[in-house]
Amino acid sequence: MPKILIVDDEAVNRKTLTEILEFEKYTVVEATDGLSALAKIKKENFDVVLMDIKMPKMDGLEALERIQIIKPELPVVMISGHGTIEAAVHSVKLGAFDYISKPPDLNRMLITLRNAIDKSQLIEESKTLKRQVSKFKTQEIIGESNPIKAIKAQIDKVAPSEARVLVTGQNGTGKELVARWLHEKSNRNKGPMVEVNCAAIPSELIESELFGHEKGSFTGAHKQKIGKIEQANGGTIFLDEIGDMSLSAQAKVLRALQENRISRVGGDKEIRVDVRVVAATNKNLRQMINEGKFREDLYHRLAVILIHVPPLNQRRDDIPLLVEHFVENICKDYGIAKKNVADNAIEILKNNDWTGNIRELRNVVERLIILSAKEITKEDVENNVNNVGQDTVKDEKLRELIDKFEDMDALQRYIDQEFPNFRTPVNK
Repeated sequence: MPKILIVDDEAVNRKTLTEILEFEKYTVVEATDGLSALAKIKKENFDVVLMDIKMPKMDGLEALERIQIIKPELPVVMISGHGTIEAAVHSVKLGAFDYISKPPDLNRMLITLRNAIDKSQLIEESKTLKRQVSKFKTQEIIGESNPIKAIKAQIDKVAPSEARVLVTGQNGTGKELVARWLHEKSNRNKGPMVEVNCAAIPSELIESELFGHEKGSFTGAHKQKIGKIEQANGGTIFLDEIGDMSLSAQAKVLRALQENRISRVGGDKEIRVDVRVVAATNKNLRQMINEGKFREDLYHRLAVILIHVPPLNQRRDDIPLLVEHFVENICKDYGIAKKNVADNAIEILKNNDWTGNIRELRNVVERLIILSAKEITKEDVENNVNNVGQDTVKDEKLRELIDKFEDMDALQRYIDQEFPNFRTPVNK
């Protein structure tokens, strides 16, 4: 049953509203002023607050501001006998869900309360879902190479702080995993971690995605939408591929970081937010600043701490551990016995040019698991992975042919045709 807190210094008003709302099957709690309301809000959970403006000790507007700090997701409906347009606008800008004049129109008040309760329940369902998702263990950062050890040590130092972090590196290196561990080891790990892929969202929709929008603010905005930054309140927002964000969105993100407030698209109400920002990019933001494509002031706001994730080719010693990890997990997902990987197969994989980084390695391992027998052999790697070990195979075939050819001119012609880049004593 929805629970409503009525805040009014006049007993007769509280009694009237309580009788109406209890008849509508609501649970009602009363408070006589802003101070007592805040004390109750800290101890109990409410779906909505119905609050007068003019009260002793602490008036409704001051109480509203404090509620926005301690429980920003709690809808507050302001109600006053001193109704003016200025008071209504001011209360909504402070974060009120709505404003109703005394004596209230009963139907309007009940509709407003139902809408506020719907919003409150939607937020609670979202928080429950996020808590359930957060129960899944974050994947470990695999590797014992010096670059990976340095990144793990940096995460341990930085995560407990509130410092903003910019993670750089090529696609597929594991920037998202670094961001997840920054959240996991932070003091915000019980709050949500919300991810936004700036490159996957059209530029005309990025502001709505980040800040939300009000109903009717643009064509297709059929209902109010809570943005990603607001969803991340109390936790971490991960802005992946920040270099793909439009300049107009960059300006709004900068303002949100400076003031800890946002406004939904099409709305003038300012909403307090408390989020930690972790951003990532595969682009050279310094170069983009020089080209006028990225704001320098935003860069300095984001890059308090810089963490660079190296490409896989610079941490080849981690490849055996990564292969072992992928084999174990993929075989488990497929419901098959874990396959062994031959040592000479591992050696070939270590020497491959991994332009797609860890993402490419995982795809290759999955392919080898599907196409191999009980063991992943050197031949499996050579036959099923593009460009892996091809030079070695050609070298071995050529050396076999050298022994078979007696006519050196014929051998030379064969070499020139089949191995134009190969140089041996016969074609010096």
